Amino acid sequence: MLAREHGSSSTFTVYPAIDVLGGRVVRLEQGARGCVTVEGGDPLVAASRFRDDGAAWLHLVDLDGAFSGTPSLDLVAGVAAAGLPVQVGGGLRDVGAIQAALDAGAARALVGTAALDPAFLRSAAGRFGPRLVVAVDVRDGFVAIEGWTRTSSVSAAELAAACREAGVQRLLVTSTRRDGTLAGPDLALLELVLGAGLPVVAAGGISSLDDLRAVRELGCEGAVAGSAIWRGRFTLADVASLER
Repeated sequence: MLAREHGSSSTFTVYPAIDVLGGRVVRLEQGARGCVTVEGGDPLVAASRFRDDGAAWLHLVDLDGAFSGTPSLDLVAGVAAAGLPVQVGGGLRDVGAIQAALDAGAARALVGTAALDPAFLRSAAGRFGPRLVVAVDVRDGFVAIEGWTRTSSVSAAELAAACREAGVQRLLVTSTRRDGTLAGPDLALLELVLGAGLPVVAAGGISSLDDLRAVRELGCEGAVAGSAIWRGRFTLADVASLER
């Protein structure tokens, strides 16, 4: 299993990433639509392969939904059918879309752009509880929105604090400058957001088992591994052998 013990009472989970654009698995550098660095084929095949390799969770990014604002519910249902819990993001910008993704089979729904609306944030946190995850996507210290095509004036620390006050139970923190680059995680950003006191899953730049150990030791409860797995930097079997 890829859920590893961290300390005495919590687990560290590695989430293999399935990013989908135009019906195919891709990896994008820094989230740029025109910068495809990996073409990984059928997302349903990938989900089944990760399941067979021992994954505990899947991290699904609906890039078409992120860019268009309309989630791809058939994609969610298909990946969830592999039999693993799935956390999904991309285009989930209102309560109806979140509920639809959960109804389609997702275990957790990721919201990014919509989380900047305080009223929405309180409502969604109250309604969905632990099934809601706020994606804190950060570019140069500020939150990136609308499929990372724009940068807001809200800082990562401000959004994390707002999430805590609204009752959000988990954050996914991505350094957009490092996403898809294999440049290593932004430990300073992760430490900053961990200061809000919420569980954090790290994303962006993970390139090695040492990077996974570093974010675990920092206090993150998990990490998303995308390009590192797709480019063969490590396997899910390697992850399962991480020392506690």
